[in-house]
Amino acid sequence: MKITGECFCGDIKYEVNGALRDARSCHCSRCRKAFSAQASAYALVDAETFTWLSGKGLLTSYVGSHGFGLQFCSQCGSTLCGIYNDVIHGVTLGCVNDDPKIELGRHIYVGSKASWEVMPEGVTQFLEGAPENT
Repeated sequence: MKITGECFCGDIKYEVNGALRDARSCHCSRCRKAFSAQASAYALVDAETFTWLSGKGLLTSYVGSHGFGLQFCSQCGSTLCGIYNDVIHGVTLGCVNDDPKIELGRHIYVGSKASWEVMPEGVTQFLEGAPENT
């Protein structure tokens, strides 16, 4: 399965030659700021299946002291992917083209969600991070 994605302006494009996995939405205050939204929508990828097709030189990175970071387009600001120790870790689902054949499996850090956000009934949610193997 080939999955493609791109930023808002279209200058940066990527391809994942494989399936996305472990899709989640994080509602912590840091993700709200990083994604300018009520939460993130993110799925993991195997780094060896990920390829930049164009615009790699336009990427800008923000990496925290813990080694995790985000890469975004320096032209339009779209957050495209997450990295850990300079290796692709996952992609933001908002920049994926077409149907990635995955659904959000869990909502994490809902204990610190924005006061104005209402969680839908029936979704799997955790006040903090999900326990291992969930």
